[in-house]
Formats: sequence, structure tokens, C-alpha cells
Amino acid sequence: MSGRSRRLISEPADPRDSQFIPLAVAGEAGLALLAVGLGRVVGVSPLAQLQPSWRSFLWGVLATPPLVLALVWVLKRPDGRLRRLVDFVVGQLGPILAGRSTAELALVAALAGLGEELLFRGVVQAGLAWLVPNPLALLSASGLFGLAHFATSTYAVVAGLMGLYLGGLFLVQGSLLAPIVTHALYDLVALLLVVQRYRASQAGPAVA
Repeated sequence: MSGRSRRLISEPADPRDSQFIPLAVAGEAGLALLAVGLGRVVGVSPLAQLQPSWRSFLWGVLATPPLVLALVWVLKRPDGRLRRLVDFVVGQLGPILAGRSTAELALVAALAGLGEELLFRGVVQAGLAWLVPNPLALLSASGLFGLAHFATSTYAVVAGLMGLYLGGLFLVQGSLLAPIVTHALYDLVALLLVVQRYRASQAGPAVA
């Protein structure tokens, strides 16, 4: 493989893509601040629901493998809507993420887990639970979570199902730390797989 090919694989396709990590970090951190501010307005404190403990952390770790196995199953599908979703995500994010370090991806994943769980589970789901039964609060918060990820209709459905999983984990465990850990670990694995598949797609023609 030529030096030019290696550079194409290891660097973003567009210099503007170098702003992705700062923008992603700012956006996810902004969601966390939004959750805290919105929680004060509606009288629901997401931070009070963190309840950090080693038990909650372990729950978060152990709840991650089922999501990863589901992702691996999707990656092995030869065609269909889910496979097209994978190709769409790799095509959109691969060039942007290919030049990023694992530490940068881990930072984005950690902040995504924190910000999105504080907002959707810690404020939306917990707040609705004061007004409606827990199952309805879970369904409503998960639906909003899916809509917030409406890159495609399939993406929204998949995100909504993940919201159900994370919201159920929150209900069962009683601490926001568990879904935060699960969300962050899953996102990190997903981002690394996107980079891996993009690099493999770029290396194929060069090798050939």
C-alpha cells in the first residue's frame, strides 16, 4: 500500500472534519447542562438519580454485551434495511472518525452516555413517571429518544429500541449510572467498529 493510501485511511477526508470532536464534545456536554437546567424547571434532578455505586457500575458493564451482540448480528446481515443503515452510518461517519484516536472516541462516547441519559432517562422518563405509569413513561421517553436520532427512519426505530433497553435498565436498577455506563461502552464499541469498517473499505481497492 502506498504512503498516499495510508494517509487517506488515517486522516479525515475533509480538513473541516477535524472540528467534529470539539463539536461533538460541546454538543453532548450541552445536553448534560440542558438536562440539569430543565430538571430544575420541572422539579426533577437527574444528578440526584445518579446514585453512583460499584453495583450500579457493574450493572452497566454487564448490560452492554447484549447490545454489542445485537450490533454484531446486524453487521453480519448481507442485505436489508439494517445493513443499509450500517452502510449509511459508515459512509457518513467513517471519513470523519478515521483519523481520530481511541481516546477521542472514548471521550465522545462517555459524554454521549452522560448527556443523553441525564436528559432522556433522568429528566424526561423520570419526569413523566410522576404523571403517568412507568411503562407509559418508558415508552414515551424512548419514542422521543428515537426521534432525536432521526438520521433515517430505521435509525430512529433502532434508537427507540435502544432507549427502551436503557430505560428498562434504569427502572430495574434504580440508578442512572447503569444506563450511562451501558450507553457509553456501547457507543465506544460502535464508533470503533465504524472506523474499522471504513478503513477496511478504503484498504480493499488499494490492496487490489
